[in-house]
Amino acid sequence: MIRLARRQVQIESERMRLRPPAMADFVEWCELRRQSAAYLKPWEPTWSADHLTKRGFSNRIHWVQRSISNGTALPLFLTERDSGALLGALTLDNIRRGPAQAGTLGYWIAERFARQGYMREAIRAVTHHAFTQMDLSRIEAACLPENAASRRVLEVSGFKYEGVAQSYLQINGRWRNHVLYANLRGDRRGRSSAT
Repeated sequence: MIRLARRQVQIESERMRLRPPAMADFVEWCELRRQSAAYLKPWEPTWSADHLTKRGFSNRIHWVQRSISNGTALPLFLTERDSGALLGALTLDNIRRGPAQAGTLGYWIAERFARQGYMREAIRAVTHHAFTQMDLSRIEAACLPENAASRRVLEVSGFKYEGVAQSYLQINGRWRNHVLYANLRGDRRGRSSAT
């Protein structure tokens, strides 16, 4: 069996270093997720019973390593450049090659770091990396229609509204409609927003 070498990916932005998670991050990640649970749960799929356990995190790290090696996802932790403190996470997932050259963006930020421009900075850095280093042509993202903060961060990061997907994802235990956004390499569509 041939084992692919794990690709080390690190993206720098003005205030952050974006890098794959590692087992050493477990305690900080767990505490950050626990502290932000009430803030995050309305916007996320239902957390599994082992979500905040070391075993659950270990499974996540194995998925990260496989996904990066296979080129199917780019899961990254957002860390402050100076202190190394964990702020949140962003994943470019469902990477499709061939004629599509596309991926889907998902993200979260801890409540205490929200509304400070970190996610906008991270999305812009990952989008630039995806277009220039990964040769993707399209990055998609979706969020709940009432999630004004998420919609705004996508719009100020260059994503354009494309429509509504019915029963797109199970969020907090219910199938929910999502608004769809996309950013295209060399986008010439001009400014657009949901009506």
